[in-house]
Parts: sequence; C-alpha cells; structure tokens
Amino acid sequence: MSDNEGVRLQKVLAQAGIASRRASEELIEQGRVQVDGQVVREQGRRIDPETAVVHVDGLRVQIREDVVTIALNKPYGMLSTMEDDLGRPCVGDLVRSRKERLFHVGRLDAETEGLLLLTNDGELAHRLMHPSYNVKKTYLAEVPGPVEKGLNKKLKAGIELEDGPVKVDSFKLISAVPGKALVEIVLHEGRKHIVRRLMETAGYPVQSLVRVAVGEVSLGNQRPGSMRVLNRQEVGGLYKLVGL
Repeated sequence: MSDNEGVRLQKVLAQAGIASRRASEELIEQGRVQVDGQVVREQGRRIDPETAVVHVDGLRVQIREDVVTIALNKPYGMLSTMEDDLGRPCVGDLVRSRKERLFHVGRLDAETEGLLLLTNDGELAHRLMHPSYNVKKTYLAEVPGPVEKGLNKKLKAGIELEDGPVKVDSFKLISAVPGKALVEIVLHEGRKHIVRRLMETAGYPVQSLVRVAVGEVSLGNQRPGSMRVLNRQEVGGLYKLVGL
C-alpha cells in the first residue's frame, strides 16, 4: 500500500468508537495498538479497513462498518432459521428489515428461549460453532425437584448418551420450591437438544430452558424478541475466545 492509499489508523480507531482521534494517537504512541500482529507506534500509518486486523490492548477491534454481531433473546416457539417454508415464526422475521445479511450462530430448538447470536462475520461464526474452540454456553433449566446432592458430581463425571458421553463444565442449584428446581448448567457441547437429553438421562427432564450466556456475552435483562448490537468489549471477547 502506498503512502496515499488506505485510511489513517487514528481515523479508523475513532470511526470504530475506540476513542477520539487525539486519544487514538496517544494509544498508538503508547504501543497499545497492533495491526496484523505488529505493534504500530508511527502516527499517520495508513491501513485498509477491509483487510487489516487491528487489536487494541490485546482485544481485536471490528473496524469494518458493515460487520455486526447481534444478541437476540429468542422467544419460545420461534424457529432458529432465517426463513421457514411453512410460514412459522422464525428468527429471520425479526431481522428482515436490517441491511446486513445476518445468519444465526448455532441454533436453539423452538421450545428453548434465550441468547442467540446473529452475525455477518463468517469466520467468527464458524469458530464459535466449531467444537474444537470449546465455547461455553450457560443455561437455566427448570426441572422436577428435589435435586439429589450428588447430581453435580455425576454430571461433571459424564453421562453416556446414545451418541456418546457428555459432561458439564459446571452445575449449580439456583433455587428450589416443593416439586421444582431451577438449575444453572454450563457446557461447551453443541449437539442437538444436548441439555434436554442430558438432564432427561440423568432423571430430571427439563420443563423449561433458557440460554443466558455464550462465552462472556450475557442475555442480561433483554426482553424476548429484542435485539442489541454487541459492544466493543463483547465482540473483542468473542474474538479472543476463538483465537481471532
């Protein structure tokens, strides 16, 4: 790239919402900015926002304005598809008006509510879904109570399913009332209906299920059917999680 091509790095950082141009210049001066794996300290460095990979303080920054990642609280009964031939409610209905061509990162079955990520960042989506990256997902499940004390140990040791064993990363009893319990399940498995099959095999069929987090991205208090664009820290955290 010649000196006159590309966009000045401090301008790119400012447009990405990292800091003002002046503050971005200070970040560069302090050696806190990397471009394509190399620390950049020179002011006025020009880059191609379409191809450059920029990190600030070790977190990757999404500098392309046309790339977005969204957190959706998928409602009960909605399909995790972008369209449905039978006209059933699907995720695609909620994003039809957006200019980006989004796709869902993995799926939640129709009866499962909660956090579903949507993005047009193909490499990020691929890695988040690939089992080798061990991306943890957190679920809240309502199951019949009382929950036996040894269940945590049993689930961590692993339960044999028809398509192979599965073990949780963590299991926690959140609350209990007579005949019912709310439990938190964290696992990095992505097999179909994995939480429901796991808990049913363990003797606690799931009565309702909500995914509340993917990695460090949390559903928070989002209403069912609502969407929000992930902030810089959340996107950077996802990139870091999958080695981008």
